Amino acid sequence: MGGARSALYNWAVARQSGGTFVLRIEDTDAARNRPEWTQGIIDALAAIGINAADPAFEGPYFQSENAKRHREAALRLFAAGRAYYCDCTREQLKERTGSEHLGYDGFCRERELEFVEGRALRFRTPDEGETVVEDLVRGRPIFPNASIEDFVIARGDGSPVFLLANVVDDLDEGITQVIRGEEHLSNTPKQQLLWEALGARPPVWAHLPVIVNAKRQKLSKRRDKVALEDYLADGFLPEAMVNYLMLLGWGPGDDREIMPYEEMERLFRIEDVNSSPAFFDVKKLTAFNGEYIRALSADAFSAACAPWVTAPYAPWPDEAFDPAVFAEVAPLAQTRLALLSEITNYVDFLFLDAPVFDEASWAKAMKPGAAELLHDVRAAYAGATWLADELKSVLTVVGESHGLKLGKAQAPVRVTVTGRTVGLPLFESLELLGRDRTLARLDAALLRLAGS
Repeated sequence: MGGARSALYNWAVARQSGGTFVLRIEDTDAARNRPEWTQGIIDALAAIGINAADPAFEGPYFQSENAKRHREAALRLFAAGRAYYCDCTREQLKERTGSEHLGYDGFCRERELEFVEGRALRFRTPDEGETVVEDLVRGRPIFPNASIEDFVIARGDGSPVFLLANVVDDLDEGITQVIRGEEHLSNTPKQQLLWEALGARPPVWAHLPVIVNAKRQKLSKRRDKVALEDYLADGFLPEAMVNYLMLLGWGPGDDREIMPYEEMERLFRIEDVNSSPAFFDVKKLTAFNGEYIRALSADAFSAACAPWVTAPYAPWPDEAFDPAVFAEVAPLAQTRLALLSEITNYVDFLFLDAPVFDEASWAKAMKPGAAELLHDVRAAYAGATWLADELKSVLTVVGESHGLKLGKAQAPVRVTVTGRTVGLPLFESLELLGRDRTLARLDAALLRLAGS
């Protein structure tokens, strides 16, 4: 979620300014990178409207392909005296400082070591002064240089670490603005020092507020559902996700919340993003999604439901699905869904040979007298005109003969036909199901009640 929100903010700023959104895959750790994962990132971006075919999109670039430039920059910093080699081990540092948490103590600064395998290259941080980060969201965070340790910029095998690699890539790719999560703020003074040491002006920074869960804990993939793909698979519309994510830290200022991305892009200003943590409220996101579902055209709604009503995810055989019947029932379901994935439970009774059997629903509906009611309903429906209004009138009369109002009389009929106590309007459902299948389910329910 955090990555998707950051991407959307970058996309909005790039398109507003006539600039370019750059996708870079930081793939220097081969064990954590595969081609299909890169494609997954591109697909996820496309799902929220960041299309690789758009003129404002550039990439993907792969950090591993720029390794030569990273090494050249490291050697240039060493030659200029802005970096030095260090052969200190963690154990030696702990022995000197009494702790492994105090940071590097500068022991090798003046030893004038040359590179040999195993010696890391450290950036020589200024002893005095301060590094001021001009941040469009945070203001002007100030970092005393004395508090920034001489950090490693290349490993013992000569390969640069991500801090230096990112700066070199940003320079080579012409990056002028970096919009990212606040967890990177602590790296920013180090990166800014590297930009300046390489003779370049740092980009404009904007560090976005952390996203937290209901317990106000930072969203974590170990604890929370955070993957965009998982939400889309659950039946959240991409348009609803985009709308909600854009509002995690920013608002248009007029109390409106539901609006198309194009309008949000026009109104968005990175300077207006709030620095306070943003609460990821799944209930509110779900409410957004319901609004977007109800706003779809009939054809668009049917198309959006397709993954859940066709193979391989539908709980019925593919040949059992009737698109014409679904087109009839879809408008009844559209006003009730909060998630597209809920469509299956609303319409499965139409495409399964028999309705699902839910023990709790059956027990709730089949109170004493239910068998007698269903018997009379079955007899009355056998000769009824098979239209929703007529079926409602018939059940009203039968219910009254048993001392029941329509609402009470509907319950056992609904569970008999659909398997559930909650669902679509009953009589329209019966009309679509048809006389023969309805009577067959009434017969099956009567047999079950007789045997219980």
